[in-house]
Amino acid sequence: MMRALIALTVLTAVCLACASSATAQVGFDRRGHDYMNFAVRSGDPAVCSARCDREARCRAWSFTFPTGDRSATCWLKSEVPPRVEANDVASGVRGAGVIEPRARNREFAIDRPGGDFRTIEVPAEGNGEACRLACQKDGQCRAWTYMRPGYSESGGARCYLKSHLTAPRHRPCCISGVER
Repeated sequence: MMRALIALTVLTAVCLACASSATAQVGFDRRGHDYMNFAVRSGDPAVCSARCDREARCRAWSFTFPTGDRSATCWLKSEVPPRVEANDVASGVRGAGVIEPRARNREFAIDRPGGDFRTIEVPAEGNGEACRLACQKDGQCRAWTYMRPGYSESGGARCYLKSHLTAPRHRPCCISGVER
């Protein structure tokens, strides 16, 4: 009985390790082995993940977020390349879905619509760091939302400073945070 319990525990640990390494993550790319790519009008990496799940040939995928000069693009892959860190990219393997990063002071794929008292253009790098810092420096700011480049009408990255907290909504365009 004890051996069976130990074997089950080991098997569970191995399965959990395999599952956690197979999740899709924002901030990582899987380069190479592309057999198809297409524009994703909604700008949502979940569309890319779902397409891979439906294609028998697909083993992995990469999704590039839109920028001012390029649209969001899904890259389907016939093999599973190793993942490498890359800003403005999400990638994963077939069946994994999309897992947003977890950070203490950032809410990935979250918009906090409303409550804006100031809008500014910010650099497109740093996952909203310039927006967070602008909010910290402004005594009126309670929360912020960084809109990635390519999602706004201007095409550039935008920062929305908020005078009060609003309810979070899932939107792949945005990274938000609460400061006070």
